[in-house]
Amino acid sequence: MHAERPYRFLDTPLMLQACFQKMKSTLEYRQDLVRDSEQTTDVFKIFPRFLDVKGLVNQDFALLFGEETASRMLERWDTVFKPKIIMEARHLTETPDLSRLMAAAEKNGENENYWDSDMASLLLLLHLLPPTAGRRRVKISSSEAEKKLVHFLKSSSSLEEHLRDDKNSQPYIIAVGQTKSQINTFYVAVDKKPIPCQSTSSLGAFDELFKAHFVFNTSYDPSWCSSTTSFKPQSTTLMSNQLMSPLDFVSYGQDF
Repeated sequence: MHAERPYRFLDTPLMLQACFQKMKSTLEYRQDLVRDSEQTTDVFKIFPRFLDVKGLVNQDFALLFGEETASRMLERWDTVFKPKIIMEARHLTETPDLSRLMAAAEKNGENENYWDSDMASLLLLLHLLPPTAGRRRVKISSSEAEKKLVHFLKSSSSLEEHLRDDKNSQPYIIAVGQTKSQINTFYVAVDKKPIPCQSTSSLGAFDELFKAHFVFNTSYDPSWCSSTTSFKPQSTTLMSNQLMSPLDFVSYGQDF
């Protein structure tokens, strides 16, 4: 089956509305399920609509933490987060990989083999993260950084084969298209299952990836984790007793 999967959508708006309402009413049970280490992998068997109805991850996150929190990163990306990431990245030691990411982030020229400006900025963020506690900082190449966050898949490729062969244990984005600069469809891969993104933009896909970690109670890739600082949002009780990664830190409007 080609990567652009022909999902079976519910037939009428009323059926779709009923699906969202049913998922809303079962949120508490689903959260108990994903917090149980012996049952967490059953969530897609019990709730298969995650795999063919777009927007359910966004709904669960908004129900858990509120609409204001759910929309915060997207609302502040262009004016706060993205400019700050690019500004900080200018202080990194220049390499060919970083130069290409900077050019894409700043929209200096077009190349079909480069990601769009938002995705390039998110990949720059991975280069800015501090080392994990007790570890020396290890420089990573652009291709290594990409694999922590996003995999590009040509439209003619098999999504199922990609997921079967992939070794990633933490969620990541699958971007499907003819080239990196022309992506048609995004998925969030969780436990080798492709969750179709509601958004058609790379930034929206990242937002859904971020939310999926909380909705499905999954851990971050170790390279995303901060060193010794416990980052907690200032105006929400989101995961208030849990260490937050720098991705949370950026997403909740604090300086980094």
